[in-house]
Amino acid sequence: MTLSIRPATPADLPLIAQFIRDLAEYEKLSHEVRFDEARLGENLFGARPYAEVVIGEIDGAAQGFALFFHNFSTFEGRPGLYLEDLFVRPEARGSGLGKALLAHLAQLCVARDCARLEWSVLDWNAPSIGFYQSLGAKLMDEWTVMRVDGDALTKLASS
Repeated sequence: MTLSIRPATPADLPLIAQFIRDLAEYEKLSHEVRFDEARLGENLFGARPYAEVVIGEIDGAAQGFALFFHNFSTFEGRPGLYLEDLFVRPEARGSGLGKALLAHLAQLCVARDCARLEWSVLDWNAPSIGFYQSLGAKLMDEWTVMRVDGDALTKLASS
């Protein structure tokens, strides 16, 4: 079995879209998926990409992905990477592909002089939390994620 990680290309857009849908189904959030595939492609591969994607393969077959972007730590004075999505197909779990994807992102962090790699995980997702902790990740219990979207975002923007 050969694991490999490669940068995504525009030709991977249908695959990326399917991975996002599969992740949403796993997270019981399919009802939240609203993206337009063409707009997603423009935001990933257009003139100003807002995020990057790597594809994880086993023996040349795409079995997972990671979508990430840069953030910035004012306390560190350096960028970081934020992992928005990590997904490995159920039949490929336990193969080491998830760890390989995270290790690849860690290598990018080091190469890009990033201070940290961070992400969010759903509270109920004990298998993923345990996996992440086994790699040295720590829960940030003292932080709460905040979000403004939809009508609240529009209202705030007009105030």
